[in-house]
Amino acid sequence: MNFIHRLPQIILLFALCFILFASPAFAHKVNIFAYLEGDTLYTESYFSDGRKVEGGTIEVYDSQGNKLLEGKTNKEGQFNFKPPKKSALKIVLIASMGHKNSCTISADELLDAGDRVQGTGHREASEIGLEPIKQIIETSLDERLVPIMRGLKKIEEKGSFRDLLGGIGYIFGIFGVVLYFMTKRKD
Repeated sequence: MNFIHRLPQIILLFALCFILFASPAFAHKVNIFAYLEGDTLYTESYFSDGRKVEGGTIEVYDSQGNKLLEGKTNKEGQFNFKPPKKSALKIVLIASMGHKNSCTISADELLDAGDRVQGTGHREASEIGLEPIKQIIETSLDERLVPIMRGLKKIEEKGSFRDLLGGIGYIFGIFGVVLYFMTKRKD
């Protein structure tokens, strides 16, 4: 009889333990961000709590699924390489405890980057037309925008409005369970 009266309290205790111990598992989502600068592809890998992925494996695949190269992230969660092909690449991050994520770089991005690197040479002022000036401006803008795009991507991946609403829902749920048991105790 005593166990049956304590059953709601035991259920509440299990629910609280589940919420407390399940939260860290969701906090360790792994993210990878890749961008081109010149003829080098840079990757940055980090957990959703902001910690850098050190010693994570980076695998690079072509559009047919063939592995082109593999490497490890450094202390800053970075791994950089020159793309082995000018075709679409899938970059896969394998972090600790089985965490995995990927991103892709399109063939157009790789081709555009290669054209920009090759197209910037020194010429006489009279030989420079409108097209080379456009390429120089685009290259300069791309170099300046890379840190901004990197920051926006990190903000985007850190959390969303849906995550916020889910957290508020958990709080209301816990509060409701506590109120339920408080009113039961008064009865």
